[in-house]
Amino acid sequence: MSAGFVHLHVHTQYSLLDGAIRIPDLLDKCREYGMDSVAVTDHGAMYGALDFYVKAKKAGIKPIIGCEFYIAPGHRGERKKGHFHLVLLAMNHTGYKNLMRMAGIAQFEGFYHKPRIDMETLAAHNEGLIALTACLKGHIPWLVGQNDMDGAREKAREYLAIFGDRLYFELQENGIAEQTPINEGMKKLAAELGVKTVATNDCHYLLQEDAHAHEVLLCIQTNSTLNDSRRFRFSSDEFYFKSPEEMKKSFQHTPEAIATTVEIARRCNLEINFGDYYFPIFPVTEGETLESMFATACQTGLKERFAAMRTAGVLTPAVEEKYKKRLAHEIEVINTMGFPGYFLIVADFINWAKDQGIPVGPGRGSGAGSLAAYCMRITNIDPLPYGLLFERFLNIERKSMPDFDVDFCQERRGEVIEYVQNKYGGASHVAQILTYGTMKARAAIRDVGRAMDLPLNEVDRIAKLIPEELKMTIKKAFAEEPRLQDAADRDPKIAELLRVAQALEGLARHTSTHAAGVVVAPGPMVEFLPTCRGKDGETLTQYDMKHTEMTGLIKFDFLGLKTLTVIDK
Repeated sequence: MSAGFVHLHVHTQYSLLDGAIRIPDLLDKCREYGMDSVAVTDHGAMYGALDFYVKAKKAGIKPIIGCEFYIAPGHRGERKKGHFHLVLLAMNHTGYKNLMRMAGIAQFEGFYHKPRIDMETLAAHNEGLIALTACLKGHIPWLVGQNDMDGAREKAREYLAIFGDRLYFELQENGIAEQTPINEGMKKLAAELGVKTVATNDCHYLLQEDAHAHEVLLCIQTNSTLNDSRRFRFSSDEFYFKSPEEMKKSFQHTPEAIATTVEIARRCNLEINFGDYYFPIFPVTEGETLESMFATACQTGLKERFAAMRTAGVLTPAVEEKYKKRLAHEIEVINTMGFPGYFLIVADFINWAKDQGIPVGPGRGSGAGSLAAYCMRITNIDPLPYGLLFERFLNIERKSMPDFDVDFCQERRGEVIEYVQNKYGGASHVAQILTYGTMKARAAIRDVGRAMDLPLNEVDRIAKLIPEELKMTIKKAFAEEPRLQDAADRDPKIAELLRVAQALEGLARHTSTHAAGVVVAPGPMVEFLPTCRGKDGETLTQYDMKHTEMTGLIKFDFLGLKTLTVIDK
């Protein structure tokens, strides 16, 4: 490892409103510093883990997936205030799976102000994980800071019993006064217990000059202003992604803590495989296969469609032959590509919805080109009279999942999702997909203006100068709207507002539920990806749509359409 130091405690924008590091910028910095590994350890969740993994691999940098967990002071289920921090890093696939399991437990079993786990969770799911004792809010450093060396020793022994030589004592040099005596206490304890020390910097922003923008970000998070003397703030400007040289200089007193970072990075070798599909388990009748059940459903459906055509007087022997030939071709392609289960599952919940009188759309998108879908009543559009091509939907040359866009009545969409949950193993097997609200140009200006305590009408005037266009950025707005530059030149406060807003623009602000995407797993969801709870108590994936699909889980689109509700009424 050329740089001789690896950052193992880093918060990206996925530590929502707390980290301000964008992943591409982080990887560019690693390359600039000659670092060939880096860890990402966002707070309490793994929202960005797969995004980071994929981009780091592409950049030729070894990704170390981690998470800074919140540890409950007692049992995770107790509603007791307070929590401690612990950084966990995945050494291998087992560790990655345990991170996902614990990220889910924290959200569903331990949530109280923050998503928390406890010592019991760690004891059950520690395999394949390295533990770092975290910042001043870690349990052991906190006890050292309270001058309770006996308590710190006892807590360290608890962690040692779980992690053994996978436990490391974290030291930081970040300009905080109380850090120095705590480092000394940690070093003493490490020598006594035979635990190695490791140097980290708890990075929350990329460059030292980003400290002010990060301060504004914390104000947005806590709904306070820069003028508020009691606001939550970092007490130094050193929580940036320091160069290996800066880190080595800071840790001249303990050079072995720098060397340990390389040792830990060498111990972490996670490989995630992509390209496999994990289908929900559709109940197969005895003596049948998915392929035979699918073929039978298509043939039965075609006979029903023929009966309607016969009544309408449009069925001739030539037409009948054309339909049979097309259907036989589609069945062969679908079975060869391994997707009969997908068709059976979609047909099952659509036809259940129709049986319950729930309005369902006729089908749209490339799926309307499938005769098999028409026969199974997934769509209600006969593709042949309109010359719709099946190959646009599924093509033997192109290995990609079929994807039906299914529209349901907005008011009763939830009933269909509930039916799917009940059929495929409950809420632990079925999740809706999470999406991120990001700070768009205008919203960033308004957020920053509030945090800077600027007059509302003044902030509003500046925000309205940003042209209303898709993908508009503040930089682009400066080029298109001369009044922006003029306002910045005339008032230094406005110049600062625009500068900070530009620094924070595009960062993830909050999570919400995707309008349509639902995934169904063949086993507990946390075996495939981390989950969290939505604002209405629903189970959500912690990965967004793109990265959820990368896990190989099958996505179904359940779009709630107001139009269908209106037509029905």
